[in-house]
Amino acid sequence: MNQHVITSPDKESTVVIDKGELISYSKFGEELIHQKGNPGWRNADTEMFPIIGPTQDNDFRVETERGEALQDQHGLLRELAYDVVNETDHSVIYSKSYEKNTPVTNSKYPDKSNKELVSWPYSFLFTKKFSLTDDALRIEFLVEGEPGMPYMLGYHPAFKLSGENTERFISNMKQMTLQDILDVGSIAFPALKCEEISMIKENGYNIRISTKGFHNFMLWTEVTNMVCIEPITAYPYTDKKALGKELFKTCSGFDSFEVVIEAY
Repeated sequence: MNQHVITSPDKESTVVIDKGELISYSKFGEELIHQKGNPGWRNADTEMFPIIGPTQDNDFRVETERGEALQDQHGLLRELAYDVVNETDHSVIYSKSYEKNTPVTNSKYPDKSNKELVSWPYSFLFTKKFSLTDDALRIEFLVEGEPGMPYMLGYHPAFKLSGENTERFISNMKQMTLQDILDVGSIAFPALKCEEISMIKENGYNIRISTKGFHNFMLWTEVTNMVCIEPITAYPYTDKKALGKELFKTCSGFDSFEVVIEAY
């Protein structure tokens, strides 16, 4: 009941979405997405909003023009449930809405956080649209918020790897290895001021991720069987204790973003 399956017009690609989470993208039978339950990460994709990064060092507090907001790592959007807006054979649209200052239960409490409730002093509507063609999966995000609302946005998909530590990544004509990402550890490897990253594999489909509106990536894994390639509006892992104002975008009222995942 909670899963939606969309197919490409040529019937050779299939995408499975569970409650708004991308849990499978297969092309000619090859699975591209990290499978939940396998080592590495318990999820397959999520969004980071309205903040990216950790907040524990600042007692889970984020400064805004409307005062302090309680936010756990990567923001409260992931604590909200998606509603289905529309579905066709090749696309599905989801949305989440939030009323300012509404307390939301923090799933990290009490094991990983001492804050049972989190909140944000601005209202917003967040829309996520999947559309599948013969060539690629397009994921569009629309942030409809109060004009002037500060926010950060990141998309956090996980991709399946060989487990052999052989994958290479190319952005802005620079090359990095999976080992480079592993060596950085939990703070994630930054690939800044770029709109596209390609992952080159020895076997199977290579993957190209191109974006609009994000302008940065970070890459994270602690295992060799998966990697998260994350478009972000700002890289949060600075030396500062709190997330600085320079990391936040300002909402225009209707802000759009796009991620295209292409297997080739």
